[in-house]
Amino acid sequence: MVTKHSDEQFLESVVKALADHPDDVSVTRGVDEMGVLLSLKLNAEDMGKIIGREGNTVKAIRSLLRVIGLKNKARVNLRIEEPEGGRVSRVPKGVDEVVDELKL
Repeated sequence: MVTKHSDEQFLESVVKALADHPDDVSVTRGVDEMGVLLSLKLNAEDMGKIIGREGNTVKAIRSLLRVIGLKNKARVNLRIEEPEGGRVSRVPKGVDEVVDELKL
């Protein structure tokens, strides 16, 4: 059995708690001369939640990962990988579409 590091466990638990599709969340960890790189894969529909308005949610997650890295004497970076199928566009529905869905 492969044990997960504290930074990897932290990222996975936080993202799964925020995501609508927690089963699609996966974290891979790599180490090189630049430090630790955590790569995050998730469902395309969850990208907006994880990034947050103006990127504030992902900035907070990165800040916490840096603190965990400092505690373990490592530099921790986060990369969010583009999900398959690209970006999900959320086009606002018109009144006619909403009425059609309601079958009024």
